Amino acid sequence: MARVPRGGRPKFTAAWLGRHLTQLLPDLTDRPLCVAFSGGADSTALLAALAKLKRPALTVRAVHVDHHLQPASARWSAHCRRMARRLGFALQVRNIQVACARGESLEAAARQARYAALAAALREGEVLLTAHHADDQLETVLLQLLRGAGIAGIAAMPAVAPFARTVLVRPLLERAGAELRDWLRGQGIPWVEDDSNADERLERNYLRARVLPPVRARWPGAAASVARTARHAAEAQRLLAALGAADAAQAAVGSALSAPVLRRLSVERRRNALRHWISTAGFLAPPTRRLQEITGALLAARPDTRPFVAWQGVRLQREQDLLVLRAEPSPAERANAPPPHTAARNRPLSWRWQQQHTVALPHGVLTLRREARGPLDLDALAPRLTLRGRRGGERLRPVRGGPRRALKGLLQEARIPVEARAGLPLLFAGERLLAVADLWLDESVQAGPASQHRGRLIWRAAH
Repeated sequence: MARVPRGGRPKFTAAWLGRHLTQLLPDLTDRPLCVAFSGGADSTALLAALAKLKRPALTVRAVHVDHHLQPASARWSAHCRRMARRLGFALQVRNIQVACARGESLEAAARQARYAALAAALREGEVLLTAHHADDQLETVLLQLLRGAGIAGIAAMPAVAPFARTVLVRPLLERAGAELRDWLRGQGIPWVEDDSNADERLERNYLRARVLPPVRARWPGAAASVARTARHAAEAQRLLAALGAADAAQAAVGSALSAPVLRRLSVERRRNALRHWISTAGFLAPPTRRLQEITGALLAARPDTRPFVAWQGVRLQREQDLLVLRAEPSPAERANAPPPHTAARNRPLSWRWQQQHTVALPHGVLTLRREARGPLDLDALAPRLTLRGRRGGERLRPVRGGPRRALKGLLQEARIPVEARAGLPLLFAGERLLAVADLWLDESVQAGPASQHRGRLIWRAAH
């Protein structure tokens, strides 16, 4: 029987972790586990507790990501190798370089690079375990509130979430960081401290060092209460997502949305439907101000105007009574676009997309951009594809599990002008139609939760 301290909650032990993991992953013994191991107290406690589980059928290994952002990173990697050997686990070290885009925080860039490295390191069928705990959840919710996040942001980190080709599990969200460190001390297990955790210029560190100590002194149960709030928010977000999906489907005209249908919704439901439509397309949701422009002035504009709203590489344009969503090519993509081909429109063009990301055609430029949230599964593409124009009779399955549709019907539903249809590039693998410009993807190449490498097609018609 688990030891239950005063207050009624079992202490953190290896046995508790085993029971909790089984609740989160009923098929635990059939799933190999991969632990994201930084060498800090939290991930050390997770890995050490797994080592103490007496389950021979359990397969566990660890991955350490070296960002090379700190002078001591090589020592941390060496410590992780020693600790993994001591605990009896194999360890893989992934060395990465963090590229920080203009206007992006180093924290965000490092986090994105780290998860990309972890996704690349996972083997077939492995479940990724991270050591996020209740204090991390508290910090995340408060930071989201301070940034003005909506329900999705306040829902913070779920215990189980889709990730790359598998799922990500956070089994320690119910435990406090102090519990984990106390357990490690009792086991005589060392860990490393990241010097950057003392840098209060970073938002999370400032919150941890200056804001949360008096909060916890006044409200000792703050972490548990806020975690409960996050769970309530997650439930509300699931309901909003279902409503947004239904409203967006009602307004859908091909890959576009009908402005008149959206105008019949309340302002709140318009915003919710648009957020769902935009995120489902693999784009970042617009900032609040841009969303207000879309649901207000853009929807109210006359049909003979072509207003648009743009943000972070995305362009949402009003074309008559339709809202059309497109990716904006970066300045580098525009600068590197090759000159147009002089070949006839319907002459097939072979495209080695891995070597040449941008191809110029008689009627515009097509770019394939690697993108972490993109709707296109790059692993489903053959190295050599074929581009050509319409000949008639083309069909594809644009909705996963739905019927095959005639391209002619899709173009009519989406109200693509007749003069624009002839210039749309069609992407083929052999005789199979994979994509129509950046409007539709066949289900065979659509990215899903298990997709490891994603991208996006961007079509810019010549004017």
